[in-house]
Amino acid sequence: MPVFVSLTGHMTPEEKNKTATTANIAVAVILIISLFAGQLLLDMFSISLDSFRVAGGLLLLSIAFSMMSGKLGEDKQNKQEKTEYVSREQIGVVPLAMPLMAGPGAISSTIVYGARYPSMMDTVGISVTIMLFCFCSWLLFRSAPLIVRFLGQTGINVITRIMGLILGALGIEFIANGLRNLFPGLA
Repeated sequence: MPVFVSLTGHMTPEEKNKTATTANIAVAVILIISLFAGQLLLDMFSISLDSFRVAGGLLLLSIAFSMMSGKLGEDKQNKQEKTEYVSREQIGVVPLAMPLMAGPGAISSTIVYGARYPSMMDTVGISVTIMLFCFCSWLLFRSAPLIVRFLGQTGINVITRIMGLILGALGIEFIANGLRNLFPGLA
């Protein structure tokens, strides 16, 4: 939620609500596609789950460094992109939906659980869980203004930096696990 607040700080309430909806719909789509076709897509491109973890970990580290330095959410757009409304909505897809909410860990877990529990009932259960998670996240994003009022900007900044540190550690963990499995001789 602190990431959502810092990324949408320059938006109107209507744009924030649209971004929250876009992000959570994107997460649901990403994870449900991962559930049904994730392993197939990785196999099609000859990508191992471990390579995916390393790449996702590097992406998480990049975002974590931005969070810890307080530069997350700064506009990194040229003048033409700033005039296009679509570029603002993309915040909901990248980085909110992918890789923060539906990152390598969530996608990997979804693929693994889909392979481990292949029955139709299990697949429906995993899909319902994904949709419930997205709904709860959407509610959290919608309540962000109330939480910001309670914590204040300083509280949000502190939480963002702490979450950046945790996200960085998570990124390192993804990289370490991926490298450990890619190169068993390193361990």
